[in-house]
Amino acid sequence: MLKYLIRRLLLSLPILFGITVITFGIIHLTPGGFTSIQMDMNPNVSPDSAARLQELYDLDKPLYQQYVLWVSRLLRLDFGRSFLDQRLVIAKIGERLPATLLLSGLSIFMIFLLGIPLGVYSAMHHNTRRDRVITMMTFAGYSIPAFWLALLCMLLFSVILDWLPMSGIRDIDHDFLSPLGKFWDYVLHLILPVTITAFGGLASISRYTRGNMLEVVRQDYIRTARAKGLAKNRVYYVHALKNALLPIITIIGLAIPGLIGGSFIFETIFAWPGMGRLAYDAAFGFDYPTIMGIAVIGAVLTLLGNILADVLYALNDPRIRL
Repeated sequence: MLKYLIRRLLLSLPILFGITVITFGIIHLTPGGFTSIQMDMNPNVSPDSAARLQELYDLDKPLYQQYVLWVSRLLRLDFGRSFLDQRLVIAKIGERLPATLLLSGLSIFMIFLLGIPLGVYSAMHHNTRRDRVITMMTFAGYSIPAFWLALLCMLLFSVILDWLPMSGIRDIDHDFLSPLGKFWDYVLHLILPVTITAFGGLASISRYTRGNMLEVVRQDYIRTARAKGLAKNRVYYVHALKNALLPIITIIGLAIPGLIGGSFIFETIFAWPGMGRLAYDAAFGFDYPTIMGIAVIGAVLTLLGNILADVLYALNDPRIRL
């Protein structure tokens, strides 16, 4: 297993290198730039000042030299300084990363905690009214745009009913609350973002589980288990579910980049202080170091998610390790 993990980590290095090349190239192909924005916003900036500014951030060098300098700093975990406030990019990302990991982690947990049992239950009652109701709900989850649903839920639960906070990660008076009150304040602020973020993934996981279960229960060993008189729940949840989970484990690696990419939208809607909101602000400010730093961190998290899925797959199916 250790050899498999080392081999998988080594295979990720060329992928990470390609991601850095693509990220660097796309960012530098965008129209405009930091120095041009500074000159447009301040007409008193002279061309000499703009040239010195480009020299300060190595923007006057050829692209390949800029890339080499950037990668050499990345190896030292130095993402440079933000163009907007001169703070270290790694410090800004470090402040926002826990909020993004909290939101994405809880969303993934909710997706698999509810989606898998829902799919198994739907497969157990195939072609019944309960199966059709669950199918209709999952198709609604596929079809409804998440950002539109987020706005509706904010209107209903935050504005009309005033049950949940509309945005942010905590209230203004959070520091004056008791420990239990602080915990409950965090919980209330997490309900809407986590639910909306997990809504689409919950629908897809339940459908994947249902389809895989219906395929597995047609196998001969399941017929044998049922012929031996085993309880239906034991046949489905013990014998069939283990093999039905094999394709679903792979989806873990696909769910992580989807949630990280979706954080750009959801963190902006809910004013969530995570990496998505930071990237949104950096994009409008042409803050190249911050954008590229967030892209690299997102790529590393995505690769780790794929490695985690491969490891779980290998643990569940020993043939993969060979």
